[in-house]
Amino acid sequence: MRNGSGGFTAIGGIALVLLTSVWLRQARAELPFPLWYPEQRSTTVRDPSELSHIPLPLSEAPPTVTHPRFDAPPLNLSLDEAIYQALINAEVVRVLAGVTAVSSGRTIYDAPITGTAIESQKARFDPVLNVNNGWNRFESANTTLFEGPGDPPGVPLHTRIDGLRTDNYALDFELSKTLLSGGQLALGYDENNNRFQPGLFPLNPRYGSSIDLSFTQPLLQGGGWAVNRVPIVLARIDTERSYFQFKGSVQDMVHGAIQAYWALVLARTELWTRRQQVEQTQWAFEMTSAKRRFNMLSGADVAQTRLALANFKASLVTAEANVLQREAALRNLLGLPPYDPMRVTPITPPTKERLPVDWHEALALAEQYRPDLIELKLILEADQQQLLQARNLALPRVDAVALYRWNGLEGIMPVGESVSSPLGSNTDWTLGVNFSVPLGLRQSRAQLRQRELLIARDRANLDQGMHNAVHRLALTTRNLDQFYEQYLAFRETRAAARVNLEQQMGRYSADITIYLNVLQAIADWGNSVSSEAASLAQYNTELASLERETGTILETHGIRLFEERYGSIGPLGRVARDQHYPKAIRPSPGHPVYPVGEQPSEQFFDLEDPLKRLEAIRRRQREQLPPPTPLSTIETPSTLQLPNLEQPGSILPGKK
Repeated sequence: MRNGSGGFTAIGGIALVLLTSVWLRQARAELPFPLWYPEQRSTTVRDPSELSHIPLPLSEAPPTVTHPRFDAPPLNLSLDEAIYQALINAEVVRVLAGVTAVSSGRTIYDAPITGTAIESQKARFDPVLNVNNGWNRFESANTTLFEGPGDPPGVPLHTRIDGLRTDNYALDFELSKTLLSGGQLALGYDENNNRFQPGLFPLNPRYGSSIDLSFTQPLLQGGGWAVNRVPIVLARIDTERSYFQFKGSVQDMVHGAIQAYWALVLARTELWTRRQQVEQTQWAFEMTSAKRRFNMLSGADVAQTRLALANFKASLVTAEANVLQREAALRNLLGLPPYDPMRVTPITPPTKERLPVDWHEALALAEQYRPDLIELKLILEADQQQLLQARNLALPRVDAVALYRWNGLEGIMPVGESVSSPLGSNTDWTLGVNFSVPLGLRQSRAQLRQRELLIARDRANLDQGMHNAVHRLALTTRNLDQFYEQYLAFRETRAAARVNLEQQMGRYSADITIYLNVLQAIADWGNSVSSEAASLAQYNTELASLERETGTILETHGIRLFEERYGSIGPLGRVARDQHYPKAIRPSPGHPVYPVGEQPSEQFFDLEDPLKRLEAIRRRQREQLPPPTPLSTIETPSTLQLPNLEQPGSILPGKK
């Protein structure tokens, strides 16, 4: 025994050395397949060049005010085409944010991803099959006393060590299912086979088997089809919420496309206006410079026209930058690159008719179709389902249980004959009611009160949502009326400003008025053109805002959300072909709503150079007057000779 123990000790020492060696190699990360990972004692960051690369978009440098590329061929784009382009590129929904577009955080995959939770909750009611097989050998050492030669009679003094070996095979089969009522139904089969040696046994081998059928039904807590359907209903409500959140973001995207479209039209109109103002001021500057050379005007008049021209040129640069920014925002929202060889040119004329609004119909539409109100309603429905669940959890646990088992046994007797008792010869059965309850039910009843309060809070949120929707709808209604009335007023103002500009230009060319009146007329005319275009663009944008506030902007444009499907693994696994499941919710293109023009949209504001009537006068003056002096040679205030106010005959303001 000592030698044996020493041998085991040597083997244990060798094993310890080997394990220590393995551990050291592991610590040095020398094993290709590590047995365990060492501690992370430092921050490990890969170099960015090691990460996967994203394909770069095929786009040139964007236009700037230095190189605006306004002479690029036009890409005529109607408003319906702009909305269609935004929809087909809406894999990630973008919304307008100022002079750019940003991601809304919603994608076409959100609702199908959320919808997978429905099947996950339904899986609770799927049948469950468990089959366990095991082949076992049990061998134990026992000691017994026996009488040896020379022992006193009846007094065993010798010890013998012997063992009993059992070879066993066990099979455990169970098919169980959770019912919608909360009950558990199970069918099981057990088999246990044993062989013993050495010795004599009543049955060797011994084959035992049994079949049992059991059922457990909760009577209070956990019982009832309505309570057990709560997780499935909540998953469906979450899917609906995801769907309407996506729909709301698509509505914002369509509204943003319309807003960006009319903002580009307004920017192009303002650019045309600033160019006309620069031309008008250039004409006045040339005339003033020529008159100065004939000593008909003072240097102060030239400086004034020069300053006005510089200011209008600066405004022109701002207008050019605004056009580039608005076009870039529209491109971003539509999913287009920041630059391509063609320049986006809107060709849809703005609506100039007043739209009557039925207030009560608009309120009814908003209550029914606004996605944010629908989401609040769904939240309230989810609260009611969770309240049902909380009420059930506040009940005691009372379960009815039933079990019936058929037992069988067979084997071989020591004489070699077989004996058996078939299944059903011996049976077990159990009937009972189990009761369990925490005294006071404090936790579950606190959760019940919490759900009741959450319902009260979410009802208040729903009322506030409707209150907010009414006020937003009222604001949109007021804005519609305001912008249209402003459009009518600015249209009249523009007509008057044009007549005034022509008159002041004519009087100035005839030396009847001062340049300050001309400058004021140029500024008034430009402001009136911009104000008229801005009010009409705002009116057209507000028409889309009315559709969004009532939640019907997609229906108005004929846009529907349809489901795309794809093949994936189904309940039968890889042995069967893929099943079809939801993949994405995409918006359809819609149908045409807006008219399509044959010229740029800004031309529908009747843009015409107001100096055409004075073209003949300008031509005659250029023929009679000498060429204009370049800006670099005109006197500046630092070199201008001012009159001596101390000398007699000096003219002071208001005095002779």
